[in-house]
Amino acid sequence: MKITKDTVATLKLKVADSLGRLIENAKEPAAVLIGGYGNTLPAIEAALEGQESGFETTLNLTPEQAFGQRDDSLLRSLAKKDFPPGVKVGGQLEISEGEAGEFRLYHVSKIKGDTVMLDGNHPLAGMSLKITLKVLSVRAASAEEIAHNHAHGEHGHQHH
Repeated sequence: MKITKDTVATLKLKVADSLGRLIENAKEPAAVLIGGYGNTLPAIEAALEGQESGFETTLNLTPEQAFGQRDDSLLRSLAKKDFPPGVKVGGQLEISEGEAGEFRLYHVSKIKGDTVMLDGNHPLAGMSLKITLKVLSVRAASAEEIAHNHAHGEHGHQHH
């Protein structure tokens, strides 16, 4: 079966930076619903389109094809006293933004005295990535998976 819109591809993924330093080497394969549902990067979906089980490739992605350039307007600082107790570098905080109240995830990048520095950029923003992937299997997505915009079951998302 070929990978097309509304199929679920089970992938083995390895992500490295442009110098080949490993960023992520998932032990478990990932089941990804294909078709523009935002489950993976568009560049990965484009590379998989029309491929079958057993396909392997290495993608060299620019920051624009990956997680975008860093945006300094997403850097902010808050007083430590305004933070939940136990704040640590690497921790995360969701902050409501805009009138519609969308939430953006911020990572604690630094704690300087009584000030907590936050970064709303994706941790891999601004980086060129080398992504090695192998397709382990391909199957048709269920109506429920399509309705929920992600894969379920084997290596996919479980609803509890």
